[in-house]
Amino acid sequence: MAAALEKLPKNTDPRLLVGINTADDAGVIKINDELALVQTVDIFTPIVDEPYRYGQIAAANSLSDIYAMGGTPFSALNIIGFPKDLFPIEVMAEVLQGGFDKAAEAETLIVGGHSISDEEMKYGLAVSGFVHPQKIIRNVGARPGDLLFLTKPIGTGTITTALKAGKGSEELETTVCEIMSQLNREAAEVCLRVGVHACTDISGFGLAGHAWEMAQGSGVAVNFIYSEIPVIEGAVETTKRGFIPGGTKSNQLFIGSDAIFADHLGSVEQYILFDAQTSGGLLVAVEEKKSVQFAREMQNEGIDAPIVGEIIEGPAGKIFVK
Repeated sequence: MAAALEKLPKNTDPRLLVGINTADDAGVIKINDELALVQTVDIFTPIVDEPYRYGQIAAANSLSDIYAMGGTPFSALNIIGFPKDLFPIEVMAEVLQGGFDKAAEAETLIVGGHSISDEEMKYGLAVSGFVHPQKIIRNVGARPGDLLFLTKPIGTGTITTALKAGKGSEELETTVCEIMSQLNREAAEVCLRVGVHACTDISGFGLAGHAWEMAQGSGVAVNFIYSEIPVIEGAVETTKRGFIPGGTKSNQLFIGSDAIFADHLGSVEQYILFDAQTSGGLLVAVEEKKSVQFAREMQNEGIDAPIVGEIIEGPAGKIFVK
């Protein structure tokens, strides 16, 4: 994608506040001095068997990009590819109902959409939201000394890969679905109230990949403390058993030597950090003097958001894991 985008002309319209020049989670267009439009789209194939759950997770994942920018989602369009020769129309209805209910929880109106006949199921939302032009939260702007908070545990990629292979318990499936279905709304509201330097949601590029984007764009490096990173119970075991998504391996290849792991961290720990997430939490760079307030407000919202590392001076994009 990056190679293709490089061939496109640069958009110099002054109304475009955030575009494709950085790896931000959504685009932002200025409407006036008090209002900007935030837009994003996301779509993926099923990661769980239950259609309703799939719809909820896909919708939460799409909405997350708006939250990560400090925005409030307002409306959305369904996008669905449906294999009509494989499934009855009731399956499509369940997927759409899951998306509708999750959007309703986010107080977002689904106003229509588009469907195509496809060989494989695909679903997601194109979401529009609003943000004040002066309150946009970017995935760039992290500064040395910032502490890094993570608002959801990682490991959804390896667990859902195991579940699709029929190798996982019902309890594990329930746990991972609840995590992926959870909105990042309250976490984003804390970011806005406290004021943060940078934020990104963790999705297909994995924790290491999205941290790399933040560090690259901010001209800094990242120090992760592996033992402090929350990992879904069961993810280490599924990784050890070889349930590693293709996206996880691609992430590891892409980041390459920019990720430096301590000697005591083996291939399992490395795969966990590169694990391709779906509807993950927010990775937030917070000024140290605001960190106590940030942690307290997250706790008040019922969100477990540990400090998982810090921003340091160093070669832009370097990720150190100890």
